[in-house]
Amino acid sequence: MALVLGLDPGSRHTGYGLIRTGGRGAAALVACGRLSPPPAWPLPSRLARLHQGLTELMSGHRPEAVAVESLFTGRNIRSAVILAQARGVALLAAAQGGAEVFEYAPREIKNAVTGYGQAGKDQVAFMVAELLNHREPLSPDAADALAVALCHAGRADWPAAKPGRGGGWRGLSEDDVAALSQARRRP
Repeated sequence: MALVLGLDPGSRHTGYGLIRTGGRGAAALVACGRLSPPPAWPLPSRLARLHQGLTELMSGHRPEAVAVESLFTGRNIRSAVILAQARGVALLAAAQGGAEVFEYAPREIKNAVTGYGQAGKDQVAFMVAELLNHREPLSPDAADALAVALCHAGRADWPAAKPGRGGGWRGLSEDDVAALSQARRRP
């Protein structure tokens, strides 16, 4: 059993979701929520508050793995730069906390949770609640962060889910493919 922290970074709201993984895809919700520095604060102050909150979260729970949604390119460059800064703070806090850090593309996360890479936020939130048997409403930020954690939990046994390596078949070595083939043959 392992603790996995999923993060959905943003400068205004950063969602977090902590799950305990078990065998064969079983996962249980441990904690979730969002960190929201005051929007009137200047960006450096919001990033500092985000770092403080993530550091407290890391030290309070000590997850073995942190999964972060990777940056996607949008049309607004200014927004992308601000998001990249928030992601940098999240990656720094995770690394300082001693966890292995993994990154997943938004489409990969949606596909892992819903089976459809272009699923909407409502579909993702619904499936996260179903997978975790959670009946209370989740904030969109917490649901997205839990989806990142569930994506990692579902891929943690894959050789491609190693720090510094891209996921998917293109990132696999011949040894990785052989290991996956062996794992498929086991009952």
